[in-house]
Amino acid sequence: MERIGENVASITKDPNGRKRLLFVAPDGKRKAIRLGKMSLRAAESIKSKIEDLISSKTSGCAWSNETARWVAEIPDALADKLAAVGLVEAKGRAALGVFLEDYIQSRHDAKPGTIDHLRRVQNDLIDCFDAEKPLRDFTPGNADGFRLYLIGRKLAENTVRRRCGRAKQFFTAAVRRGLVFSNPFADLKSAVLPNPSRFYFISREEADKVLDACPDAEWRLIFALSRYGGLRCPSEHLALRWGDVDWERNRLRVPSPKTEHHHGGESRVVPIFPELRPHLEAAWEQAQPGTESVINHYRDSNVNLRSRLLDIIWSAGLKEWPKLFQNLRSTRETELAETFPMHVVCKWIGNSQPVAAKHYLQVTNEHFNRAIEGEPKAAQNAAQYMHESDGKGQYKKQQTPVIPEEYEGLPLCTDVQAPRQGLEPWTKRLTAACSTN
Repeated sequence: MERIGENVASITKDPNGRKRLLFVAPDGKRKAIRLGKMSLRAAESIKSKIEDLISSKTSGCAWSNETARWVAEIPDALADKLAAVGLVEAKGRAALGVFLEDYIQSRHDAKPGTIDHLRRVQNDLIDCFDAEKPLRDFTPGNADGFRLYLIGRKLAENTVRRRCGRAKQFFTAAVRRGLVFSNPFADLKSAVLPNPSRFYFISREEADKVLDACPDAEWRLIFALSRYGGLRCPSEHLALRWGDVDWERNRLRVPSPKTEHHHGGESRVVPIFPELRPHLEAAWEQAQPGTESVINHYRDSNVNLRSRLLDIIWSAGLKEWPKLFQNLRSTRETELAETFPMHVVCKWIGNSQPVAAKHYLQVTNEHFNRAIEGEPKAAQNAAQYMHESDGKGQYKKQQTPVIPEEYEGLPLCTDVQAPRQGLEPWTKRLTAACSTN
């Protein structure tokens, strides 16, 4: 028996030309992989890849592209040996159905809504393909087929894009686990498109009718928090506590479960707008002593706030609008954008300026009416006035200049160009030009 090499891994020659690989695993234990009969060059190639696997496992870094490709292409027998010593995932998990279930079970960080969506796409993938289909057999053509399968089910374009995005997420995890070399879904379009046809601006008159039709103070607050506070419903409504209300400073701390995984996104502070405060006060007056949650009677998971809002809208004699709660947020952000800087509005609403411009801000009939009535003239007239500082941080309007009487008789020099600096004095050129007229 002869040992060759003293690196992380070493090759041992056994009788009859067989090779054996010895190495210290990341757990500190000494382990061996029997390679069988092969040339020393082939054994050295496997040794270098196993050293890469050990290094990645120890440091927690991803495999190199070359190593990932090698793992994806090795025979199942060698893959099973690598899995037995803990260097790669077992091939039994590389089947679609088992992998999807294993991935979803591992997502302890995901919220229930996210898990529900992952389950939905899990079912789509298994329905479109076979649960036993190996991950390594997936191709970009299969990904295209999955998109066509979703389209064939008459799903909306944005729904198709979201589900393709989840499929892409599954296979990204498979790449990171070393089960496949590349993501066959990588080129599928998954960004959600704006849909202006589903925008709807809920006027204040309509909002008043809905508020009048609400069954109690708590429902009026739910609606007002969406329409005049711009909160996400139901997640941010249900997360509100009375301790988040600063009555004295007229501010409301809004916990945001949707963005809490982003740095600084766990909450935001919004003003208690004048339209919102009466409904907040009414709910506070009716709250039982010791109550912590702002919304109490409609917290049960069996309560469908969307269905209840539909009933209220119909009771108000109105027709339901698309995206019931999102358009309430959209309406409020559009209103606020008329008065406050956009970075302030986005801070209050809890989104970014690109997202606001793409999915929230609306062009309303009021914008058209104001344009037709000539509102821009006001801005044009305002621009004709100059402003100067009064030395106290305030600005006052400067009066239109008055021309002294001694200059009223001067002729107008309308065809004289402005003189260039550095030539003869402008007074001489101006006088000469005027005298010729």
